[in-house]
Amino acid sequence: MVVPVSTTLTPVRVPSPAHPAPRRRTRVLALPEARWALASTVAFLAALTLDVGGLPWWAYGPLYVVAYATGGWEPALDGLRALRGRTLDVDLLMIVAALGAAAIGQVRDGALLIVIFATSGALEALATARTADSVRGLLDLAPSMATRVTEHGEEPVPTSGLTVGDVLLIRPGERIGADGRVLEGASEADQATITGEPLPVTKGPGDEVFAGTLNGTGVLRVRVERDPADSVIARIVTLVEEASRTKAPTQLFIEKVEQRYALGMVTATLAVFGVPLLFGAGLTDALLRAMTFMIVASPCAVVLATMPPLLSAIANAGRHGVLVKSAVAMERLGEVDAVALDKTGTLTEGTPEVSAVRPLPGSGLTPDALLALAAAAEHPSEHPLGRAVVRAARERGLRIADTRDFVAVPGRGVTAVVGGRVIGVGRAGDPVTGSVALSPDADATGVPGTEDGGTVVLVTGDGVPLGTLALTDRLRPHAPATTAALTVLTGTAPVLLTGDNARAAARVAEATGLVDVRADLLPEGKVDAVRQLQGAGRNVLFVGDGVNDAPALAAAHSGIAMGRAGSDLALDTADAVVVRDELTTVPSVVRLSRAARRLVVQNLVIAGTFITGLVLWDLLGHLPLPLGVAGHEGSTVLVGLNGLRLLRESAWRSGQVPVQGTRG
Repeated sequence: MVVPVSTTLTPVRVPSPAHPAPRRRTRVLALPEARWALASTVAFLAALTLDVGGLPWWAYGPLYVVAYATGGWEPALDGLRALRGRTLDVDLLMIVAALGAAAIGQVRDGALLIVIFATSGALEALATARTADSVRGLLDLAPSMATRVTEHGEEPVPTSGLTVGDVLLIRPGERIGADGRVLEGASEADQATITGEPLPVTKGPGDEVFAGTLNGTGVLRVRVERDPADSVIARIVTLVEEASRTKAPTQLFIEKVEQRYALGMVTATLAVFGVPLLFGAGLTDALLRAMTFMIVASPCAVVLATMPPLLSAIANAGRHGVLVKSAVAMERLGEVDAVALDKTGTLTEGTPEVSAVRPLPGSGLTPDALLALAAAAEHPSEHPLGRAVVRAARERGLRIADTRDFVAVPGRGVTAVVGGRVIGVGRAGDPVTGSVALSPDADATGVPGTEDGGTVVLVTGDGVPLGTLALTDRLRPHAPATTAALTVLTGTAPVLLTGDNARAAARVAEATGLVDVRADLLPEGKVDAVRQLQGAGRNVLFVGDGVNDAPALAAAHSGIAMGRAGSDLALDTADAVVVRDELTTVPSVVRLSRAARRLVVQNLVIAGTFITGLVLWDLLGHLPLPLGVAGHEGSTVLVGLNGLRLLRESAWRSGQVPVQGTRG
C-alpha cells in the first residue's frame, strides 16, 4: 500500500537548528571533589589571613587543620588504596610531605600543598564529567520516537526498536529517526551535525539521510538501512568515547616517573631516619634530619615549575579570546607539528553570501535591479540562501518591493508576484524557474550551473531567464594569513578535512594556499585522516566546530573548537575554544604554549638544581632546618615568578599573526 506524499507549497516555520535538544550539564559544585577543594581553599585563605595578621595559634590553627582534612582526606584515602595494590603515586607523596612539613612546624606550606592538589583533582573531575555530559547529550540529537508506516497505517514507535527495512514518515521540522534512504518525497535536510555542510541539502528519492538531522519543509518517506546502534550519530559517540579513553605516551611516561619518584623519596626518607639510628644517633636528631630531608626533597618547586607558566599562558590566552581548558591541554598544544583544519565554520564562516550577480544579455536589467527582484521574491523565505539574497540587497541599499502569492517548493526554490511579474528564484530545470538546463560548464544561455564551488540560482520573470546569482560560503577574513602562519610554525601546510563537496573544498584551498585537500568525509573519515597523520609520527592539531568534528577533535593530539557556532560536543571535546572565532589566535596560542613549555623546562632545571643541592647538603653535611626551609621556599618562589612572565602582554604579541595583505 503506497500513500501519496504531498509537497508543501506554502512556507512552514521550521524549528531552528540553532536550538538543539536540552543539554545535560553537570554543575561544578555537584562534584564532591569540587566541594572539598572549595572548603579546603576557603579554610586555608582564612587561616592565612589570621596567621599573617599576627593572631595567636588557637585563632588560625584549627582552620589549617580544616584545610588539611577537607583537601587531603580523599587523595590520602586513594593513596592508601593504591598502596594496598602495591602502587605509590605522587598524590600520597604530597600528603606525606604536607604532614611532614606540619610535623616540623611548617604548617602553612603543607596546607598550601594540600590546596594545590585538591584543586587540581577537582578540575580533573570536572573535565571528566563534562565530557561524559557531552557524549550523553549527543544522543539527544536523535529523536526517541519515530513514525513507522505499515500496511495498516502509521504508528509511533521508539527509534531504538527500529529495524532495517522499516519505512518512516518524516514530517516538516522533524528530526530524522534513523540512517536510511528516501523512498518518496522532496525536502531539504540540515545535516551540518553529521557532514559539516553549511547549507541544507536537497533530498529526494534515492538520497541518503542520517539520524539526528533536521528535515526541512517537505515530507519524506524513508527506508531504514542501518540498525540504530550502528547509525552515524551512534558511531560518533563511540569514537569520542574511545579516543577519550586513550592515554597519550607522554601521560604514560609521567605516570612511570611519578611512581619511581614516590618510591625513591619514601625509601630515602626512611633511610635518612633509620641509618643514623643504627650508628648511635639520637632519635630527635635523626627525626629532624629526616624531616628536613622530606621538606627539601618534596616536589613543591617541581609542581610550581610546571603550573605557573602553563596557568599564566592560559590566563593570557583567555584575555585574547582563547579558552584553554587545562594546564595539560596548554602543554600539549605546544607539542603539535601538524595541523588539520575543518572547512565550514572554521576556515569559512558557515554563512552563504552573494558573490556574483549576472544579468543575462537582453534582460534589460542591471545587477542591482536583478538582485532587487530576487530579494523581493525571497523576502518571505526562511531558507539560508534566501536570507543571503535579502541581506545582500540590503547591504547595497536596494529597495525591496512588496510581494504577493509567495510559494516555496522544497528543494527547488520560490516564486512570488513582484510588480505584476511572477519572479522565480531557484534551480534551473525545475518548475519554479523554467526549463533552462544548467551544467558545470555552460549551455546556449551562457549560464553556469556551479561557480567556484558555490551555488548558482537562476532568476526568472514570467518564466523567462533574467540572470543568475552565485552564492558561496564566506571565507574568514584572515584565513590565508592563519594557514600561512601555521605552515611556518609546523614546517608543513595544514591539511583540509571537510564533509563538503570537492569543488567547494578546492575553492577554499586555493584561497588559503592549501594543497592537501580531503573532501566528502564523514566523521570517521576525518578521524582516519588524523590517525594516518599521527601514525606517521606527527602530533596533530585539529581545528573544527561541529558535532561531526568531535571525534577528530578527540582523536587528535590537540583540538581547538570555534566557539560562536560550535556544537556543545565539539566545545567540550576540544582542548581549547576560540570564543570570538578569530582564526588568527590559533597559531598565536600554539606559540604561547611553546613559550610556556620552554619556561617549564627552565623551571624544572632550577627546581632540580635546588632540590639536588639541598638534599646533598642535608645528606653529606649538616643543613640547618631554617636554611633548608628557606632554600626550599626560595626555589618555589623563584620558579613561580619565572612562570608568571607569560602574563605579560608582550608574551602574546610575540606570537601574533600579521594580517596585512591577506586575501579575503
